[in-house]
Amino acid sequence: MEYLPNILFTIALIIGVGFFTKNIKKLSRNIKLGKDIDVSDNKSQRWKNMFRIALGQTKMVVKPVAGIMHILVYVGFIIINIEVLEIIIDGILGTHRVFAPVGALYDFLIGSFEILALLVIIAVVVFWIRRNLIRLQRFIKPEMKGWPKKDGNLILYIEFVLMLLFLTMNATDFQLQQLNEPHYTKAGAFPISQFLMPLFDGMSISSLVLIERTAWWLHILGILAFLNYLYYSKHLHILLAFPNTYYGKLKPQGEFNNLEAVTNEVKLMMDPSADPYAAPADDAPEPEKFGASDVMDLNWVQLLNAYTCTECGRCTSECPANQTGKKLSPRKIMMDTRDRLEEVGKNIDANKGEFVPDGKQLLDDYISKEELWACTTCNACVQACPISIDPLSIIVEMRRYLVMEQSAAPTELNNMMSNIENNGAPWPYNQMDRLNWVNE
Repeated sequence: MEYLPNILFTIALIIGVGFFTKNIKKLSRNIKLGKDIDVSDNKSQRWKNMFRIALGQTKMVVKPVAGIMHILVYVGFIIINIEVLEIIIDGILGTHRVFAPVGALYDFLIGSFEILALLVIIAVVVFWIRRNLIRLQRFIKPEMKGWPKKDGNLILYIEFVLMLLFLTMNATDFQLQQLNEPHYTKAGAFPISQFLMPLFDGMSISSLVLIERTAWWLHILGILAFLNYLYYSKHLHILLAFPNTYYGKLKPQGEFNNLEAVTNEVKLMMDPSADPYAAPADDAPEPEKFGASDVMDLNWVQLLNAYTCTECGRCTSECPANQTGKKLSPRKIMMDTRDRLEEVGKNIDANKGEFVPDGKQLLDDYISKEELWACTTCNACVQACPISIDPLSIIVEMRRYLVMEQSAAPTELNNMMSNIENNGAPWPYNQMDRLNWVNE
């Protein structure tokens, strides 16, 4: 019975880490459903972007209030969880504050963790007020109803409770230290939790131990549960922001990629020695689909983008089409892509690793043509994203499919393309008529 808590803790740890590993493998499998793309260029710039944007949070502080609060929550939550290492060792070995012999440094760290925990609680309360009382416009868009809204609030509740459990654990631990309870080594500084100690005055040692152990267990189990909740939450960006910023687009924002098949056709047309009537070789691969109608037609970086989306809404709040009341929301584009990818992943799981056509696709079933054609391709959404997500690239690929595979461009666009083909310009005037102003 003496080792029962250690055995139970080890089992909980193995289950939590095992389930998390399983979800990460599923996540990786889903992302790899996308087309391959070469992003091995300019490694030094990619590393700089990752450290500057993901770790340094440089694009978050464009909106100072939200940015600073986010940094507090991010830094506080990550650094405080350094103590998780000590908790894991204590839980497995049955020790208590195993790092206490470090001395003054340990006191400094525990004191710093407590101050950060308080700052996290304050920031979480502010975020909750912004979402639910002030109701900022970007948090009440149509795509933020239902689960996305609940998810955003649930994360705030979890972070609040975890920090409160951490301070409660420390407060009762400090109380037990003052009572010279043998198992509770005198170590650590408690600048915040010491103010909670009056709540436990007059309690027996057994009651204090019960509260301290309960807070300890709930804190670590809560962290393991939160770790596994990440896969189902927008907070997956805690992990994916780093690879996403590393693989982010390095080209100028106004530069679009060319379709290789079209480029090869143009080169063939410009080659005077080429036979225009030559048939494809017998072993030639099937022509690739132009553009994208479903998630498997996108590349894996775009699918990584979809999973990384924080649903913060900065892209949508900066979108001129959305500001003028049009249906387009870049955030919804990313959320729809992720939702469709999850649906495809579940289809594969249910059919023993094979995707069985389900009669659905990203285009029309999730994203409408109206949304796609409302985009002005201004790149405002790309510029606004704090972690280098590119909704525009997905919009462009789906537009390419509509134009080149279905000939389903709007009438105005078809007229413009016909004018370019026939007149060399978007306007319905031939080359000679366009120069009439010279004679005048």
